[in-house]
Amino acid sequence: MQRTVSGLLKLISPDQNAEISDENVAWAVRLALEVRRRVKEQQKRVGSAEFRNTHFSFQLGEDGVEQFVTTAELQSDDTISSDPLPPGQVWALGVGGPEEHAGLYRVDVNMGPGSGVKVMNNPVPKAFQERVRYAEQNLYAQARSLVGEREPRQHEFSLQLRAFDAARSGAGLGLPALLALCSALLEKSLRGGLIAVGNLNLGGGIDPVYNAVDLAELAAEKRATTLLIPISARRQLNDLSDDVAARLTLLYYTAVRDALLKALGEP
Repeated sequence: MQRTVSGLLKLISPDQNAEISDENVAWAVRLALEVRRRVKEQQKRVGSAEFRNTHFSFQLGEDGVEQFVTTAELQSDDTISSDPLPPGQVWALGVGGPEEHAGLYRVDVNMGPGSGVKVMNNPVPKAFQERVRYAEQNLYAQARSLVGEREPRQHEFSLQLRAFDAARSGAGLGLPALLALCSALLEKSLRGGLIAVGNLNLGGGIDPVYNAVDLAELAAEKRATTLLIPISARRQLNDLSDDVAARLTLLYYTAVRDALLKALGEP
């Protein structure tokens, strides 16, 4: 891989004394890792018992934000990859309700200078707007325990909700919205293959989930490997089929901080 990077950089900058920009280094490293990833994926197809899933990433610059490298043929807009999403993005399941079924969403957060939280969808789904407001207030109230010394009020967050099923309201996505905000602020990706379920109230409490089995089956259908779900759903999920239970790791959380730590894959 190092030889590939070296060769690519020599092609665009033959002068060995020339300064190479971080942008060009990132391009070369990403391309080299992408090619190597394809080799690993083919090895896994030939001998799945010998070769396991492989995640490639790199860190560059003073900030050292980890960037994961995947290949286009392994991606699909409406299925969940085992590769981590970039910081600020999270897969989520809306719990549904009387007027719509549960559905797959992705919450994307971009962070910049300024203050406040804005939803960029046009028109803005009212139910999602309300849950984002709850997520914002919980982020401010629990900032020290969630993001340490980082000050969320010194940043502007832009959220976009992407819906992949018939469900469009974004209802019940308070916890995923908060995870996306924290991920962007911490500049850390959530664990790959994860899909989050949960709704917040203004006091930081987690609302119960009443259709946990349906949600777990939908998560497995979308190829998630891990379902992050409130502990209140544990008894319901005892009725999960063996097939789904074998494909899906269940991560139960009791509070917002617990959910964030488990989403990040931290003890």
